[in-house]
Amino acid sequence: MTNRTLSSTLDRMWTLNRALDQALSAGFDRASRSPQLWVPAMDVAEKADAYLINVELPGVEPSQVEINFEQNVLTIRGTKPRSFDTEGEYRVYTAERVSGDFERAVRLPDFVDSERIEASYDHGLLRILVPKAQTAQPRKIEIKASATDHRVTSGAN
Repeated sequence: MTNRTLSSTLDRMWTLNRALDQALSAGFDRASRSPQLWVPAMDVAEKADAYLINVELPGVEPSQVEINFEQNVLTIRGTKPRSFDTEGEYRVYTAERVSGDFERAVRLPDFVDSERIEASYDHGLLRILVPKAQTAQPRKIEIKASATDHRVTSGAN
């Protein structure tokens, strides 16, 4: 299987997973009138020196997002506000935008530098950079020659 085929298969699986989560949470919302569970789209990539995590959070203020790192799990949680205030007299014709609490978690390998994790937010996209620890980064090992030559010499000259 090529990377492209594997990648598109994984993308379809993630999309199906999000759709199932949203469908299930919408069913619970109608029955209980509790806030919906919203599952924002997330991409995770690896570079030689860091992990990159992008989370789509349209309509969410950065102050409504909390990021934690504990036991090698990066957790992103917060709340996406409703489009309309539920107080007031008006008629909603269409309400397709999902709102409510959300939480996403990513388990990362043991070799990350948790002290240097950085997050930025721009136009509804949360970007998190998780640097790898120096010990986990690839390096070239130099072969040192010894001072004495250990070649085997034969007695025949």
